[in-house]
Amino acid sequence: MRRTVVRTLPALLLVAVAAGAPWIAPHAVDAPVTAPYAPPGTDGAPLGGDQLGRDVLSRLLSGGGELIATSVVVTVLVTGLAAVLGTAGALRPALGRIVERTADVLMLLPAVLGILLITLSWPDGGRAAVITAAVALGVPYAVRLVAAAAAPVAATGYVEAAVAGGERLWHLVVREVLPNLRSTLLVLFGLRFVAAVYLVATAGFLQVGPQPPTADWALMIRENAPGILLNPWAVVAPSIAIGLLAMSVNLAAAALAPQTGRKAVAVQ
Repeated sequence: MRRTVVRTLPALLLVAVAAGAPWIAPHAVDAPVTAPYAPPGTDGAPLGGDQLGRDVLSRLLSGGGELIATSVVVTVLVTGLAAVLGTAGALRPALGRIVERTADVLMLLPAVLGILLITLSWPDGGRAAVITAAVALGVPYAVRLVAAAAAPVAATGYVEAAVAGGERLWHLVVREVLPNLRSTLLVLFGLRFVAAVYLVATAGFLQVGPQPPTADWALMIRENAPGILLNPWAVVAPSIAIGLLAMSVNLAAAALAPQTGRKAVAVQ
C-alpha cells in the first residue's frame, strides 16, 4: 500500500499544482516583470524572465493545466475506443481483420504529419483539432494491444457459452470480456497518456494548438528557444515538467494495476 502511494504521489502533486496555479503563481502570467531573458533571481523571478520579460516560474506553474486536461481527454477516448474495437474484433474475426488492416494503414502516418494534416484542415483549429488528431494517431496502436489481450479471453468457455446462448455483441464486449481486461486497460491508460502528452506537446510546439500569449509548456519551449543561452531555464524548466508529467502518470497507472496485469502486458 505504501509503495502504491509513493508511486502515485508525484502525479497527484503535478495535478494539484496545475489546478492551484492561479493562487500560487507569484506573478501574472502575461505581465512583464523583468528584462527579456533575465537570469534567475532578477526582480523576484526565481527562474528568470522569458522572451518578453514575463516570470518563467509563474508561466511554468500555469502552463500544465491545459496540457494535462487535453492529454486526459485524449487518453480516455483512445483507451475507450481501443477497448471496444479490440474486444469486438477478437469476438468477431471478420470485423477484427478490418480493424487490424485499418490500424496498420493509420500506423504508417508519421505523427507530425498527421497532426498538421488534421489541425490545419480543421475549421479554426484549436483544442478540438488537437484532440481529434491525437485520438486518430493513438487508437491504432492501442487497439492492437487490446485485441491481443482479448483474444484468449474470447476463446474461454464462459464466453463461448454466452455466444451459444444468443447474447449480443455489445453484451459480450461489456459484460463478458472487458471486465477481465481491467489491469491491461489500466496499464494501457498509462502508456497512452505518455503518448498523448507527446502528441499534444508536439502540437503546441508547432503552434497548431495553444496560441500566444497562452502559458503552455510546449509553447514556452518554442518561444524561448532563441534565448536558451541567455536564460536556459525558460526552456529547460518546461521540458523537465513535460517529462515528469509523462513519467509520473505512467508510474501511477502501473502501480495501481495488479501484478499479474503488469506481467501479462509485458509478455504481450
